[in-house]
Amino acid sequence: MKRKFTILFVIIFFSAFLTQAQTLRKPIAANYTGLGAYSLNHVDIFSFTANPASLAQLKNAAIGVYGERRFLLSELNNYTAAIGLPTNTGNFGLKAGYYGFSDYNETQIGLAYGRKLGSKVDIGVQFNYNGIRIAGYGSATAISFELGTVMHITDKLHAGVHVANPLGGKFGKDQQEKLSSVYTVGLGYDASEKFFISAEIEKEEDQPVNVNAGMQYKFLPQLLARIGISTATSSVWTGLGLTIKSLRLDITTSYHPRLGITPGLLLIVPLSHEGGYKKENN
Repeated sequence: MKRKFTILFVIIFFSAFLTQAQTLRKPIAANYTGLGAYSLNHVDIFSFTANPASLAQLKNAAIGVYGERRFLLSELNNYTAAIGLPTNTGNFGLKAGYYGFSDYNETQIGLAYGRKLGSKVDIGVQFNYNGIRIAGYGSATAISFELGTVMHITDKLHAGVHVANPLGGKFGKDQQEKLSSVYTVGLGYDASEKFFISAEIEKEEDQPVNVNAGMQYKFLPQLLARIGISTATSSVWTGLGLTIKSLRLDITTSYHPRLGITPGLLLIVPLSHEGGYKKENN
């Protein structure tokens, strides 16, 4: 019992330290999975997890799953699943996330919608149902929403704004705990059909400004590499993605200077013959 209490305390303390108390805990490599949000050539099923407006650029239905073992601890597992469905009236996305273990866990289910407003502007919205459970203390839920836009300034340069929890959804009957509000400004540059670079300036309520930056390079049509950094935690991440037919498998690794390595695995599966995410011209 003492060991479980110690583990639970460490999880809550370090999770709050590393993610600035945002629920659901973002994966350490969240900027890896959402890197293509500010692009036309590199959008995939996970892009809308960084900005729901990027869902407007999804060409074909797909499903994706991502899992990581934070700092190699099974109690800090983080899983994310996403489904995207394009339609004639806009594109829909469903995201589900789980963080933690049996004694402490956080969950989130989000329903997103994105559409184009002409050829230069995309907009999106997402509604989230958030849950938190602590053994011996019960559980609580909260509703939140996100808004986003992406502007295609040129064929290569893209910028956008993402606002999460602007009203700060609150947990529990007494409404004492609330989700942090997060404001993000992003910029992406499609330097070529093989090379892409992106950066975000993120400001979370009561926290210092955080800068997320990353880049992607495609050595071959079937092989890509990504690398990036998050200044808030001084964490760096990298990964390799391999596409076999229309399936894509990525192996990721993140490193924190004090807490160590976080390995991750990402899989994208198409739900149509054309491919489950926007194909790139290479």
